[in-house]
Amino acid sequence: MNNKEYRPTLSQLRTFVTIAENKHFGTAATKLGISQPSLSQALVALEQGLGIQLIERSTRRVIVTPAGEELLPYAKATLDAADAFLAHSRGTHGTLIGPLTIGIIPTIAPYLLPSLLTSINEHYPQLEPHIVEDQTRHLVQMLRDGQIDLAVMALPSEATGVAEVPLYSEDFAVVVPTGHPLAGRTDLGLSDLDQLDLLLLDDGHCLHDQIVDLCRKADLNPTEATNSVTRASSLTTIMQLVAGGLGATLVPVSAVGTECNRPGLAMANFRTDVTAERSIGLVYRTSSSRAEEFKILGTLVTAAFHTSVAEPATV
Repeated sequence: MNNKEYRPTLSQLRTFVTIAENKHFGTAATKLGISQPSLSQALVALEQGLGIQLIERSTRRVIVTPAGEELLPYAKATLDAADAFLAHSRGTHGTLIGPLTIGIIPTIAPYLLPSLLTSINEHYPQLEPHIVEDQTRHLVQMLRDGQIDLAVMALPSEATGVAEVPLYSEDFAVVVPTGHPLAGRTDLGLSDLDQLDLLLLDDGHCLHDQIVDLCRKADLNPTEATNSVTRASSLTTIMQLVAGGLGATLVPVSAVGTECNRPGLAMANFRTDVTAERSIGLVYRTSSSRAEEFKILGTLVTAAFHTSVAEPATV
């Protein structure tokens, strides 16, 4: 029976959320740094206080009940608010202080992080950033589960329950083997993609989808315009394949200085009137009360992008 005087503790809510996220009592206990009996006691106390079963236990699996699924977003929002309260209590409103877990996609992380982390250390030395690099779909799920606080990714995220803050638009450059007919040109149109055997990152990388979308805008068949057999999981590998003469690719301009300054590669660029770009922004839970802090971090991300493109490769 529901006890109307009952008020759950933050520890009990965190226990419920961690079990729901991991679907495993042992894993949840390890993440919280407590014993499994203590974990079970906290969950039982929460369920008895609410008069509701939140987690269904069996010998093989842990299932979040329909009532638990309904209450889970509210539990996460409460924990977010409590974390924000603690962060603000340590300094003035809007100041980046304490732990912050930042998700970032692989086609941004290597190129912006050196400048971004230096800037964070210089301007917000009390911030403790933790970086999680992963594909967009995984970051969105981690965001929903409360495993990360915000993410830097291509927009739109097409996710529910999140807010998006656009930061900057980033042009694509064409990378071809040295001696390719398009090498050195600055007047390319989307139709010129038809002359390329494009190499793509594996499915799941948003850059893969963005290049395929550009092919469609040029009325090209993505399968015919791309090398559907040769795939790679990093831009570094893609560059080596291009240098080896296996095809060509498109890269965001922030990656040019790092990835394209190597033998065997040449550059080409689209005309200024051609839209071949991606939009990058911050994504965070709508339940988070740290929106103003995240916007401050967004200015640092944008500055890191401009730093990354200030000295393009000379290939």
